[in-house]
Amino acid sequence: MAHPTHETAPPPRHDPPGAWWPAVRVARRALAPVERFLAIEAASGILLMAAAAVALVWANSPWRESYVALLHVPFGVSLGPFAFQRDLHFWINDGVMTIFFFVVGLEIRREIHSGELSELRRAALPLAAALGGMFVPAGLFVLFNSGRASVSGWGVPMATDIAFAVGVLTLLGSRLPPALRILLLALAVVDDIGAILVIAVFYSSGLVPMGFVVLGAGIGAILAMQKLGVRSPWAYVPPAAVAWAGAYAAGIHPTLAGVLVGLMTPARAWFERDELIERADASVAALRVHQGEDERALLPHLDYLNVARREGVSPVERIQHALHGWVAFGAMPLFALANAGVSLGEASFSGESLLVFLGVGCGLVLGKPLGIVGFAWVSVRFGVASLPRGVTWARVGVVGVAAGIGFTMSIFVASLAYPPGTNLETAKIGILIGSGVAAVLAYTTGRALLPSSATEGGATTAAEAEASTTT
Repeated sequence: MAHPTHETAPPPRHDPPGAWWPAVRVARRALAPVERFLAIEAASGILLMAAAAVALVWANSPWRESYVALLHVPFGVSLGPFAFQRDLHFWINDGVMTIFFFVVGLEIRREIHSGELSELRRAALPLAAALGGMFVPAGLFVLFNSGRASVSGWGVPMATDIAFAVGVLTLLGSRLPPALRILLLALAVVDDIGAILVIAVFYSSGLVPMGFVVLGAGIGAILAMQKLGVRSPWAYVPPAAVAWAGAYAAGIHPTLAGVLVGLMTPARAWFERDELIERADASVAALRVHQGEDERALLPHLDYLNVARREGVSPVERIQHALHGWVAFGAMPLFALANAGVSLGEASFSGESLLVFLGVGCGLVLGKPLGIVGFAWVSVRFGVASLPRGVTWARVGVVGVAAGIGFTMSIFVASLAYPPGTNLETAKIGILIGSGVAAVLAYTTGRALLPSSATEGGATTAAEAEASTTT
């Protein structure tokens, strides 16, 4: 990313009225490392790893009972005869993760509107790669568990944890070209779509028609508000909550309501760039005219300027920007803390549980890269897709290995596929070990196969160029 020039640099920041500048300066110095940490895309992966480690140690320590007790603390609401109470684990997995899936829906909506999935030719490669990255791991799992009750976990090794995957690839520095990161992000979006469909179709049971009526009422209310021109995101929270309640009552996982609402979010800005600048200039000019007058006279112009600021970007971009940090550094680590606490004493590496472990581990470590590279090669070989400029088959292979980091979504699917017990705990261990092995392999293969900064900048090695031309 280019550094701002003197013409584009923002104006100096002033302290707010009443602030004591020495304290402000100390606070800014103390928070500067935190701000830099949050600015790193891979930081959420580091936090996820830390949360998972804390959960794993806590669940196998002498204080294990406090971990279990915390997850089963009841929370809820009651109003007269109506009461809805669930434990903390439910509110994290079904409540907080709804926000995560809402952001996933926003990302899918943005990619379909103007991203890598907006054109069939551009979407063909990540689509083919993602399909391979789902079918082959699921097939390997079924191969190990065919004919057993444990086969229900076939969806566990299909998912990719984008935070971890990007975090590992970021460690490669200049060896990672921008086109490769874009390919990984597009592949992860298609992967998320597949995971959502799998959850909706195969891991929902006991469907209740009346729940779908409530879900439809919430979705219908959102559509009606959009037609009426309601632009405040907060106004959509009540109908979104109705949609969530309807999905829960219908028997489908309520987080899917978050995906639906995200997909319905407008992807076009109200004001075009020229109109935004015109409105901003008019508001600033009006503020200059009214300079020195009563502060209340400035409010209409400030409101006008605020509307221009808010509507200069699409709701998809604006809401995703606002929630991304909360999801990456709040919702996902909280989910990891609540679900990565595997009790090693309850896991088993014999009989059916061993097959679960092998199916998950092999699906992530072997199935993901084989499926991604294989399906991508076939799509390019038959002219359906083409490799982006600067992307070679060695680089696609590194992306395939990194995609084997399942973690968040894999644990989420495992909790739906298996009831609490041996198979669930063993599946989680398979996810943790498989994801860890995939992360190490992604870094080491990236160091070995990708050119260093000395040969970066669009150049490729002779071997890579020859491999690319053979397609």
